[in-house]
Amino acid sequence: MKFKCLLLLCLCISTQLFAQLDFSNANSETTALLHEMDSLVESGKYERITSILVAQNGNVVYEKYYNNNTVDSKHNTRSATKTLATFLTGIAIDKGFVNSEKDKIFTYLKHTLPVKNPDKRKDNITIEDLLTMTSILECDDSNWHSRGHEERMYFIEDWTQFLVDLPVRSYPFGPKPEDAPYGRVFAYASAKSAAIADILQHAIKGDLIDFTKTHLFEPLAIKDYTLHYSPKGVLNTAGGSEYRSRDFLKLIQMCLNNGKWNGKQIISESWLQKATTPKVSAYDDTDYGYLLWLKSFGNDTKYKSYYMSGNGGNKVLACPDLNLSVVITSTNYNNRNAHNYTDELMNTYIIPSIESNKN
Repeated sequence: MKFKCLLLLCLCISTQLFAQLDFSNANSETTALLHEMDSLVESGKYERITSILVAQNGNVVYEKYYNNNTVDSKHNTRSATKTLATFLTGIAIDKGFVNSEKDKIFTYLKHTLPVKNPDKRKDNITIEDLLTMTSILECDDSNWHSRGHEERMYFIEDWTQFLVDLPVRSYPFGPKPEDAPYGRVFAYASAKSAAIADILQHAIKGDLIDFTKTHLFEPLAIKDYTLHYSPKGVLNTAGGSEYRSRDFLKLIQMCLNNGKWNGKQIISESWLQKATTPKVSAYDDTDYGYLLWLKSFGNDTKYKSYYMSGNGGNKVLACPDLNLSVVITSTNYNNRNAHNYTDELMNTYIIPSIESNKN
């Protein structure tokens, strides 16, 4: 009995330790590959990289800041913070404010009715359709001709109304949902993720900012940030809010630890399992979950990962097979090489430097 109690105590302690991030030994034993990466980033090969943090098993092995940034710098990772909408949706479901991601959006968006371009099919749009970037609304940031392109949204005060007023899309250049992998067709658009904040604010019948602070930021001791808002004063879950790199690392490490931090369940494990499971094919080598990108990284061996991603090559990434969490921030906005740069950092330097220690 004493042995069982001791074993249980050790398991509890190890779980809590894994939930934390230990920065005490960062850069103390930098591998040759990470040292080479550091030199290349310093040289400007990857242009405007601002920080790189790497942790394995909760131990931060690498933490460097570049281009006049420091540990206290806050980074605008653009669309990487779309994923906050996924975290908040999961918390709202866990706490009973939202029944399910299968809920119809107009359950919470009655204030937008009636909508323009009325169509009965709009009534069946779900929260999940927005989380997966697969709603039937004609909204696509990759197509400048799209009526729902984000650059058109930003000129409208009510972003949610902008979204729901859009017409139903067609599928002229690819498969229809019923013929596509996972039964969905991907069309990335900031208006979709932005609307989730409005849905949640009406679901909780309160201030989403207070909700976020109470249920996400405070448990993770995230204290220094700059939030961005829609013109209507709703938290901007299209992206752009600014956080320190260490706080981004906390968020993704929490996911790697199945939603736990300090022994407390912040987000349910079941929700994170859903969020990181493929729901739609985004590109040839990349799937998409709930506002999380799913892709494999590595050189000789590829490891499945999920990550927050934003313009400029910004990545906040978890690789479960290696117990690895990574933050790469950058201001290479609208640089055609930006994501190739950070993919190369992952494939050539970070993954190979860590994989030998995976056991």
